[in-house]
Amino acid sequence: MLRITDARTGEPTDAARARRNLVRVHARVCGYDTTGLRVLLVADVLVRALELGGTPVWATLSCSADRAELRAGAASLGIRPFEEHHEAGTGPGEAQTIHVLGPEPGTTGDGTSEGSATGGVHVEVAPVEPGSGPVDPSVLRLALLAHRRDEPVGLDAATLADADDTLARWRGAVAGWATRPSRPVPEDVRQRLRAAWEDDLDVPGVLRVLRWVETSDVPDGARFETYAYADRLLGLELTREIGASL
Repeated sequence: MLRITDARTGEPTDAARARRNLVRVHARVCGYDTTGLRVLLVADVLVRALELGGTPVWATLSCSADRAELRAGAASLGIRPFEEHHEAGTGPGEAQTIHVLGPEPGTTGDGTSEGSATGGVHVEVAPVEPGSGPVDPSVLRLALLAHRRDEPVGLDAATLADADDTLARWRGAVAGWATRPSRPVPEDVRQRLRAAWEDDLDVPGVLRVLRWVETSDVPDGARFETYAYADRLLGLELTREIGASL
């Protein structure tokens, strides 16, 4: 079961009270910038992890400014839509809430303070120092996912080039592996992937498992299934180039 460290207490806690109990993931964003997008990205991956574990999720968003720009930027990163936050009592009851917060809380669109959230688990996301010039959204997504959520990220040229090279290599490899006889994800690999993301949403740990699989003796068909399985969490469209050269 997924366990998340509550930023207020430093203690790990179960993300869901029980496997089938509803969990509300509430992203609280001050406005449209790369840090705001990172907050939404962490919330998006958290929703995916819970759903992979069989937990129903209600995803909501509070944003104090630039709501339309934030939603457009999130969509370009492959972040699924979040419902607008409404006053307490208007949504499903008895839901455990996980608040995903940026580093500088402000006033949300519903007039409450970001820092005033009470109850539930708090997940804090460190800031991003953006680079200059446009960045391919998929490359940006991988560059952000490659760092722990509590570590600041600088999107310098080297960081983006590494993400670009990795994404291109993995998509090409997955397209090649897809032509080989299918094999199931090896159970030990599946367990390593789940152990990573269920341990405080350790996405860099998931990426390390994929790097190991890339150069291991795992059969190509199983490599394909492994990458496709992990991409249900990562959302990097790793299968996008299948059949592109046909």
